[in-house]
Amino acid sequence: MIEIALLQEEPWPDGRWEQLADAAVRAAIGATPFGTLLSSPATIEVSVRLTSDTEVQTLNGQYRGKDKPTNVLSFPMVQPDLIDTVSQNSDDGEVLLGDIVLAHGVCTSEAAERGIAAADHATHLIVHGTLHLLGYDHMNDDEGDAMEAIERDALATLGIADPYLIRED
Repeated sequence: MIEIALLQEEPWPDGRWEQLADAAVRAAIGATPFGTLLSSPATIEVSVRLTSDTEVQTLNGQYRGKDKPTNVLSFPMVQPDLIDTVSQNSDDGEVLLGDIVLAHGVCTSEAAERGIAAADHATHLIVHGTLHLLGYDHMNDDEGDAMEAIERDALATLGIADPYLIRED
C-alpha cells in the first residue's frame, strides 16, 4: 500500500496537491519493475513537501553543495538494491521510501516558460523525484534516456503530455 504524507507550505496555493502527489507517485512506481510495491501489504510511505525556493535553496546547499534553488530534491531512505525487499523486511509493516521537496517559484516559472499548467509540471517533478527514490538517476546519457522514458510512460497514464518534446518556434 502506498501512502503519501503531504506538507504544503506558503507560497503554494490551495489545491488538490495530495491527490496529485498520490497519482504521480503511483504512476511512477507503476511504470517501473517496482510496481509490486503498489500492492504490497506493507505501508510504503513517500513524503512530499511543497515549499518555498528559499527552503529548497537551503537544502540544496546543505545536501548538494549548490547555493541555489532547484525544482525538485529527492532524499531516498532505502538503498536501491534493497527496494525489492522492503515489504518483506519491514519490522512494523511500514517503510519510508523517502522525501521529495518541490520549490514553488522554480516550479511555477518553469511551467510558465513551457506554457503548461503548474499542476502538470508539479506532477512531472513528483514522478521524477519518485524515480530518484527508486534508485534511478541521470548522471549519464543512457541513465537519463531510460529515466525520461519511464517519466513519459508514467505521465501518459495521467493524461499529461511528454515534457521532453522539443518545440519548434
